[in-house]
Amino acid sequence: MSIATQKLITAEEFARMPNPPDGSQQELVRGVIVTMPPPGGLHGFCCLKVGLKVGNFVDGQQLGTVVSNDTGFILERNPDTVRGPDVSFWSKESLPTVPRGYIEVPPDLAVEVVSPDDHFARINRKLVEYTARRIRLVWIVDPEDRSVTVYRPDQPPKILGENDTLSGEDVLPGFSCLVRALFP
Repeated sequence: MSIATQKLITAEEFARMPNPPDGSQQELVRGVIVTMPPPGGLHGFCCLKVGLKVGNFVDGQQLGTVVSNDTGFILERNPDTVRGPDVSFWSKESLPTVPRGYIEVPPDLAVEVVSPDDHFARINRKLVEYTARRIRLVWIVDPEDRSVTVYRPDQPPKILGENDTLSGEDVLPGFSCLVRALFP
């Protein structure tokens, strides 16, 4: 009896595939497509709030590039992984020009907003991948808990409640906002 093996696809093949007709989101994880259902209103609200706050700050200071809505970046090769954080920031030094296709450089800041169907294991896998690639700052925004957990490489996580202030630290110097401003 033979065991069928799944053909792994590359980031380039993944980029050429059509969007799913049902509006679901996809990422490429170690050569395999992972499909996620549309996350819903609260998730979209929080993604937009984070994107607006960070984007307006970055534009005003001319610090670099902010993207949202799962813009793909190549996290690893052979097999390929393409992740799409809900919001990402690259400094001008990290990403001098925005490419048409997937971005080959990991962001300086990656933001994941927990969606209703997210499982801890899935968020944790992304977090492990992000910190392994030395992404300088990761925010996990949790609309249910109204909190943000801040991760830095080689540092313990910091959980901020809705009355705390979120800082851009040395990645976005001068950026700050109340955590509650990210939620309805």
